[in-house]
Amino acid sequence: LILGQLPVLPKHWWASRDFNKGNLEFPLGSGPYQVAEVKAGRSVRYERVKDYWGKDLPINKGLYNFDNRITDYYRDATVALEALKAGQFDYWSEFSAKNWANAYNVPAVTQGRLIKEEIPNGNPTGMQGFVFNIRKPMFQDVRVRKAISLLLDFEWSNKQLFNGAYTRTRSYFENSDMAATGLPGPDELNILEPLRDKIPPEVFTQAFEPSKTDGSGMIRAQQREAYQLLQQAGWKIVDDKMVDATGTPVTIEFLLAQTEFERILLPFKRNLADLGINLVIRRVDVSQFITRLRSRDFDMVVGSFPQSSSPGNEQREFWKSTSAEKPGSRNYIGLKDPAIDQLVEQLIDSNSRTSLIAHAKALDRVLQFGYYVIPNWHIKTFRVAYWNNLGHPKVSPLYDVGTATWWAKPNVPPVTAAGARADADPAKGGD
Repeated sequence: LILGQLPVLPKHWWASRDFNKGNLEFPLGSGPYQVAEVKAGRSVRYERVKDYWGKDLPINKGLYNFDNRITDYYRDATVALEALKAGQFDYWSEFSAKNWANAYNVPAVTQGRLIKEEIPNGNPTGMQGFVFNIRKPMFQDVRVRKAISLLLDFEWSNKQLFNGAYTRTRSYFENSDMAATGLPGPDELNILEPLRDKIPPEVFTQAFEPSKTDGSGMIRAQQREAYQLLQQAGWKIVDDKMVDATGTPVTIEFLLAQTEFERILLPFKRNLADLGINLVIRRVDVSQFITRLRSRDFDMVVGSFPQSSSPGNEQREFWKSTSAEKPGSRNYIGLKDPAIDQLVEQLIDSNSRTSLIAHAKALDRVLQFGYYVIPNWHIKTFRVAYWNNLGHPKVSPLYDVGTATWWAKPNVPPVTAAGARADADPAKGGD
């Protein structure tokens, strides 16, 4: 599978060009579309290759139905959404639960001309969460990480901020048969028993579940448990401020590039403040964010660890000691754990699907009870909005939206910007 993902480049075309230098020259490809026009920073237009060598292959029947596919780029998601409603483009993937619930109250939607649809997503969702950088001394005690994890009130956020759209993530292999549930079975115990003295004891006695609240916004029970854990780690409150085991007041910097997360972090910040912990939300531009992420210059960050249906070599980049200090790796946490290293290598070396699942579940359990991230949330659908001049098959691919299978309806004219704007303002008349 990995070999099949490697791009094959035409040697004769690249032989006279410097592969290490970027430019806007259109590269030679062999697919059903070719780059036809680039407006740097604004748009890319792909044109269908009329004599595409694979057009008559059985696997390509019904695919690649558009003569042109244009991708427009926007700096701001809010502006992009308004452009969709104004008819500036045809198709949009929505990632904001708030927008999905409230931002589509326009006549075009109620009239069925702009379609909102949730398409089932069979992909493993992996883990997105608030990542602890355990290279920092304050996060090296698992009791501290667990305590801080207790202070994220997902149920309140889901009700008040997400319109109840999300499910709390609990597994690093969420939405798949590799997610660890219940207590370890015999196959997993065979893998975990040799590591019993090197992994959290809860792995053998508990099923991991993130903290759950009643959604009222009052989390006294969680705060009391968190305070007890922090006391056990040597932390205490002095003059209404939490100090660590060395007597230093605790300030956590949360590095952020996504403006949408600020409204989610503010309630978390208040819950931390109730225990005397100061959370500083540091929003930076994308280039600075990437630079600091690569150099591990952060305390906490929103991070994701995507998974496929067949995990393998990429797990080394996420969890292994060898990637912890490698600039640019996905080991944001800073994991250097021999037991996890062993589990990762055993997973990669699995020689059957049954073995792969057992090893993924074993690794999942050890990561869960390490409290290395505060799990966020996920949704099991693709949320898409598109104008009704587009159509798609009734049965969608299991793992993709499948836009290559979509088509333009011959009897429905494409939306125009002028027409869409007109129905936003009844005083200006209809289409």
